[in-house]
Amino acid sequence: MNKKKVRYAKYGYFFCIPFTVAFLIFSLYPIIYTAVIGFTDLKGLGMTDFHLLEDPLRNFKTILANPSFREAFGNTVVIWIANFIPQIALALLLTAWFTDRRSKIKGQGIFKVLFYMPNIITAASIAILFKALFEYPMSPMNDLFMSLGLIDEPFQFLMNKGIARAIVAFIQFWMWYGYTMVILISGVLGISPEIFEAAEVDGANKIQTFFLITLPNIKTILLFTLVTSLIGGLNMFDIPKLFLLGGPDNATLTTSVFIYNQAFSGSYMYNRAAAASMIMFVIICILSAFTFFLMRDKDDEKRAKRNFVAKPSKEGETAK
Repeated sequence: MNKKKVRYAKYGYFFCIPFTVAFLIFSLYPIIYTAVIGFTDLKGLGMTDFHLLEDPLRNFKTILANPSFREAFGNTVVIWIANFIPQIALALLLTAWFTDRRSKIKGQGIFKVLFYMPNIITAASIAILFKALFEYPMSPMNDLFMSLGLIDEPFQFLMNKGIARAIVAFIQFWMWYGYTMVILISGVLGISPEIFEAAEVDGANKIQTFFLITLPNIKTILLFTLVTSLIGGLNMFDIPKLFLLGGPDNATLTTSVFIYNQAFSGSYMYNRAAAASMIMFVIICILSAFTFFLMRDKDDEKRAKRNFVAKPSKEGETAK
């Protein structure tokens, strides 16, 4: 008897339908709509009709010439760099500690949960916590510094621009280093144990094993971490908005907070908010592409070039 073959591919398409519909409605459509209204005169919730501008790039020119946008972009970059460098450094250190075969650490699961826990706390709770820690005139930090004799009277931490940026950067670092650590650990666990065993037999110490074996083998995971952190850092919104509302004196104003203020505060300039969003979209795409280029596998490129050069010669020899 001929058994009827069952084709399972169609079920895969069937299960993709909910995601595809949700993506088209809640992601693709808003992106296209945002890109379109950046070239229009759309303002406010009550404005249902809008028109394309005679100068389509007017909103983009206005945003790029806006001092607040330039300041917000500078703040965003500074805060992201200030939190990402210690974040990736600590995550790599913890990854090396947890994945070292020769260090038998007890209770690894508890440590991992504790390190990851700040990532699951809501941004609103963290903003309230740190605002209470550094409040003026009565706060735990003021009491601590006064008891240590470092200050004679209560200090307004949150009115100092540099300290405010540093606190926001620390919060971002504290919230995300555990997540980065988990991602890196998953990458290390995907490396074949035989490689580490061979290195141990050859007499490689822990530092040599980490820098010469672990890091090169998790290059793809590092690229993923860097790109996702870049995207998240340049879209930083919740902590700067909830913690100090972008203050003091726009010191913690980020591009996402600037876009929010353009769209939902004051004059409700939806068109300018959309233009600023598209500018950030282009900047993120360019920086991400540059990151991919810098961290590309040069050995693979060389092998591909050699194979490409070798192929025609082999074909020529076969023809002869």
